Amino acid sequence: MTDRPLPRVPDVDRAGTGVPPTSGARDPANADPDAKPIRYRRADGNGGETTTDHATDGCGCWDGGCGGGSNAAADGSGGAVNVAPDGSLGDLQFTTPAEGTSQTLEGDPTERVNAPEGVDLDTPSYSIRSEMNDIETPDEKTWFMELDTAVIDDGRCIQCGTCVAACPSDSIGIGEDDLPELVKMCTGCSLCWDFCPRGGLRYERQWVVTGGEDNVKGAGDPITEFSAKVGESWQRNAQDGGVVTSVLSHLLEAGEIDGALIATESEDEPWKAESFLATTHEELVANAGSFYNQTMALGNLDLDRWAGKLDVPLEEASLALVGTPCEVEGIRALQDFEWDYRSQNAGVRAIDYTIALMCTKNFNYHKLIGEQLEERRGISPEGIGKMDVLHGDMIVYDHEGEEVLREDVTEFHDATLKGCNECADFTGFCADLTVGSVGSSDEYSSVIVRTERGMDAWELTAPDLDYHDLEDRSAVGKLQGWDKRKAFESLERPFDPDAPRFIEYTEHAENYGTQVNPHESDH
Repeated sequence: MTDRPLPRVPDVDRAGTGVPPTSGARDPANADPDAKPIRYRRADGNGGETTTDHATDGCGCWDGGCGGGSNAAADGSGGAVNVAPDGSLGDLQFTTPAEGTSQTLEGDPTERVNAPEGVDLDTPSYSIRSEMNDIETPDEKTWFMELDTAVIDDGRCIQCGTCVAACPSDSIGIGEDDLPELVKMCTGCSLCWDFCPRGGLRYERQWVVTGGEDNVKGAGDPITEFSAKVGESWQRNAQDGGVVTSVLSHLLEAGEIDGALIATESEDEPWKAESFLATTHEELVANAGSFYNQTMALGNLDLDRWAGKLDVPLEEASLALVGTPCEVEGIRALQDFEWDYRSQNAGVRAIDYTIALMCTKNFNYHKLIGEQLEERRGISPEGIGKMDVLHGDMIVYDHEGEEVLREDVTEFHDATLKGCNECADFTGFCADLTVGSVGSSDEYSSVIVRTERGMDAWELTAPDLDYHDLEDRSAVGKLQGWDKRKAFESLERPFDPDAPRFIEYTEHAENYGTQVNPHESDH
């Protein structure tokens, strides 16, 4: 390369008058007091760089041999890089980006610095739309804000996750409080509202739609009922008779399903249930037993998170879902309609078998385990080996199987989910199979077969079970009747299996006194 000045770099004469004083003169006496020093950088021969502050050393040498390097700037800030005083370009050196490290930030990285006084920089509310244009929102649009106001903020969410699965723009996620929350812009498609079993979904109508007019009479007509248990050693870890685990295991072995969406215990919080996809008999046995909090099961139908566990493409997977009656109502309703649920679509379509667990109420994990058991009764979560709700009692056992607590379950009312009060579906009318303890003696499970698919699953499993006709049908009927009466007392809307499946938000607001169009008032 030629030793000639670069464009726009002024020639430097011996008197130093060629460089404007504001860039740092050689004669300190003539230097502009506000001038910034010129710093040049070049390779040091060892792959590093040296920096010379020519405004302060006054020596004029490029190599820093006279000690000018003592003023070298480590960060190389300001001035030209790799350019000699005469304007010639030196050897270029590039610093390789660091790998596996990140910049250390001091303070709160989300803090807004130097914000103009009196200016609100928070994310604007929905009302900004009306300030930006005069377009009116169509009356039929319902936003997540409506669901948030009428169900979540009102404490009526039952944590089934149906709204997460229904959202076609993946705008709803699960917050740290285990409740649905908006994670990006809502499009107002109304689907989260329509399919919420405590919002727009008239769940009792779903019983009729699922079972058919000939199989459902306002409650559900079972095909057949049994009391059953497995005779294998792993049953001791199961909740009652181990039937759910056995059914799922036989479906896996027969190739009817590729996995089962069940509950597992959180690694961080003892006795907190989380969703888990079991794909082997060993995983099913390891997770046998019941938990008494929801897992937001339908909010975990994004099969990409389980892709590494499946031996088939996600679109071809066949799964079983074990859940509460409201979760089964939700998945049945979603499957009745064809559209793209985005990341949840494959999971919604993959559910081929549903098993409902008999349920009168479910609990808020933190209120039940943290407040009721640990704080009020001194029972450590780590010391709990098994929990059960049986004969109207909450029962807690330690890891040796010894009973450490037995109290009327009504003493734990404050820990239940408020929305459960409105449910009249104790036995899971929309499921293929229903399993629980009511109606059978100890160590047996009560099994209700409701569909032909449920019968197929039962026939696969029955040869390995000890079973007989359901021991006490009246016990199941009585608890179902009690549950229904409680629901009628709590529901603010009419209970009508023959009414339209979806409830308009305005109709719900009239019945519950909920605010109409909360998004317009900066909800």
